[in-house]
Amino acid sequence: MIGRLRGAVAEVSEEEALIDVMGVGYVVRCGARTLSRLPPVGEEALVHVESHWGEQTGLTLYGFLARDERRAFVTLRTIQGVGPKAALAVLDVLPPAELASAVARDDKASVARAQGVGPKLALRIVTELKGKPITDGPVAAFHGALRSAEPVKPSATGEAVAALLGLGIAEPAARRVVEAAALRLGEEVEAPALIKAALQELGR
Repeated sequence: MIGRLRGAVAEVSEEEALIDVMGVGYVVRCGARTLSRLPPVGEEALVHVESHWGEQTGLTLYGFLARDERRAFVTLRTIQGVGPKAALAVLDVLPPAELASAVARDDKASVARAQGVGPKLALRIVTELKGKPITDGPVAAFHGALRSAEPVKPSATGEAVAALLGLGIAEPAARRVVEAAALRLGEEVEAPALIKAALQELGR
């Protein structure tokens, strides 16, 4: 089973990327959000992979730029009626931390924004994800905090996006620059550093 690929981005299409690893090209299916955040063609990318074998389709690789996105994808796939395409669509509109937050709020409408996910399936997703570890690390702690009814500390990216929104920056632009900064600075980066890097990217 392939769990991770490190190689040059050779091609990017609407639904997949071709990653060249030492001369071997791996076709990796990705969500639109992941594809938009890949490095330019020719540059190196580290892609976390979930391998799936189907009798008719053979081996399919699903790619993500962070481990928590892969973990959330796997958890979503355990829900009846959620196929790979729907799971990718959910993660396109709700990154793992935001998905956990939506589940905690019973926010079916946010989940239903995903392409191909109707109200009934959104309700099932919110219901069945309760109590499940959607991701590793901070979000696992998030679920533990919910069970103990203790306040939950927002994620660093969530704090940074909220701070930019407070400065009057549009949400798509805020999310784009914060996610780009998080990729550059690493998973352990704290909110103040993310905010500073995002503002530099915006020229402020």
